[in-house]
Amino acid sequence: MTLFWLVAAAAAAAVLFVVLRPLVARRGAARLSRREANIAIYRDELRSLDADLAAGTLAREDYERSRLELEARLLEDVAAEEPAATRPAGQRAALAVGVGLPLAALIVYLVAGNPGALAPHPAMPDAAQIEAMLTRLAAKLEENPGDVEGWKLLGRSYTVLGRYPQAVAAYAKAAERAPRDAQLLADFADALAMAHGQRLAGEPERLIERALEIDGNNLKALALAGSAAYERQDYARAAQLWGRMLPLVPAESEDARSISENVEEARKLAGIGAAPAKAAKAHPGVRGTVRLAPALRKQVNADDIVFVFARAAEGPAMPLAVLRARAADLPLQFALNDSMAMAQGMTVSAHPRIVVTARVSKSGSAKPAPGDLQGASGPVANDASGVAVTIDSVVR
Repeated sequence: MTLFWLVAAAAAAAVLFVVLRPLVARRGAARLSRREANIAIYRDELRSLDADLAAGTLAREDYERSRLELEARLLEDVAAEEPAATRPAGQRAALAVGVGLPLAALIVYLVAGNPGALAPHPAMPDAAQIEAMLTRLAAKLEENPGDVEGWKLLGRSYTVLGRYPQAVAAYAKAAERAPRDAQLLADFADALAMAHGQRLAGEPERLIERALEIDGNNLKALALAGSAAYERQDYARAAQLWGRMLPLVPAESEDARSISENVEEARKLAGIGAAPAKAAKAHPGVRGTVRLAPALRKQVNADDIVFVFARAAEGPAMPLAVLRARAADLPLQFALNDSMAMAQGMTVSAHPRIVVTARVSKSGSAKPAPGDLQGASGPVANDASGVAVTIDSVVR
């Protein structure tokens, strides 16, 4: 089953990678030395997990979940280094296959401990092997139709292979069981649009709107919503939606530059000129990932509410920005910026050092209560990225 998860994770990374560039996509070449370092680090962590399992200090269920998180983190790091040539928006599926399957093969080699995994051109599963894996997964889902993650996995795998009607059917099964999963709805909309000749109008756009109602900062949903507006020649709306993505990505990254180019192109087509310089330099805020400590997993329900707060390291205790999510979304990538300010003048950018706190609220209230689970970062810069927050303690 691990191999299925890896193929699906690669597919998700590839699709998101392409969606972030609706008009233009560019990225520099990867460096093998960086990849080798990442793989060495994650192999060490994997060995630690194996040791904990063997020693009996880690339950099998927690081990499997931690291993999946570890593989996903490695995939994110490797995906960030993958090169991509410029492609028009209509070729998203072809690029997804070109990026996603080699990544999946790389991770499979890693997990198998194959010393050839670091070769410049690792072999990848052939079509027959991939088909066999998907067939086995589909059979397992027939036996256990309530497996939401399995249906999502199947949908992503079909999407990356360009089999959009089958992807749509799988996503529909997942969405029936997880109707408030914003990322799932965005993936569903993307596959449905591709199945309908790359047209986002109609049901795909309604799914995108639902995703943004649940999570207004979902990058893929914002990208697709902008593409839908662009498709119907509402260029001003496209520019506005794509502009909302800028504070959610690193300010000087290739993603930010590509998104900015898309925004400027849409603004020109709308006849509204270039965006003001101030808007182009929006403060990125604090970005990172919230994870739940394996030891606390059994105390959390999927529908528990998660709050992520940014507070000044020195100054008023009032939150500067707040993000609300569900425990099912963990591990959760967050971006806390000035657009989420709770009061005028109380912004992330106004305080040089920030502490990020995450809390699982059993009552759904933002106010802490006994039994809630929480964790916090140390003080970080107000534009820090890669901030790690682990929910690892119980409120007494």
